[in-house]
Amino acid sequence: MTASFEELLRIGAEADVSGWDFSWLDGRATEERPPWGYARLLGERLAGATASLDILTGGGEVLAEAPRFPALAVATESWPPNLARATELLHPRGVAVVADPDEPPLPFADSAFDLVTSRHPATIHWEEIARVLRPGGTYLAQHVGPASAFELIEFFLGPLPEQRLGRDPEREARQARAAGLEIVDLRTARLRIEIFDVAAVVYLLRKVIWWVPGFTVEAHRDRLRDLHEQIRSEGPFIAHSSRHLIEARRPG
Repeated sequence: MTASFEELLRIGAEADVSGWDFSWLDGRATEERPPWGYARLLGERLAGATASLDILTGGGEVLAEAPRFPALAVATESWPPNLARATELLHPRGVAVVADPDEPPLPFADSAFDLVTSRHPATIHWEEIARVLRPGGTYLAQHVGPASAFELIEFFLGPLPEQRLGRDPEREARQARAAGLEIVDLRTARLRIEIFDVAAVVYLLRKVIWWVPGFTVEAHRDRLRDLHEQIRSEGPFIAHSSRHLIEARRPG
């Protein structure tokens, strides 16, 4: 029997949104993966590093997939529920998890790491990345690109033409160069998202809180009902995520 609108709202509202694992969405939403395989690349680079830093590690889920870590491995995170999850996953692997407010400066010495990584950082402080990298060291990251999931975001907030221009990969590359880094690789991908029910929408907007600031089920009930009816009549809600892989190097 198909769940009712109210039941779907309840399911999405009660789901655990701590950490950065989206497996709860299995069967409720799908998203294409970027072709470069960031988790695999990350594991390869960690295996060859001597000191690594993962910035804004979330719940540590992606970092924890690495087969091995260097002798010195550190991760930072700013959100307390994610800090707890990351500590649980990463401390047994020998990775130190440090609370950091995601504001400069990073709490580390100059030239402390030969590898700095990040997956979907909310902000990128290029001067700090350059400062903590050793000469010859590498920054490898997967960033969220422009207008990612904006079909869903604009369904709730209306058109956002200026915000669509943010997170431009070429602009980020220029900022990295301005901080003294060399761009080694820059790849982009636009990826299809399919959302099968409104429970998934509630879960996503509770978890990715910057998509629709101040989201609550009660405040957005009318638009949630509109979306529920649209999915029932037209099929999955289609959106697109935007990602780019960026590799930068501090000159030796």
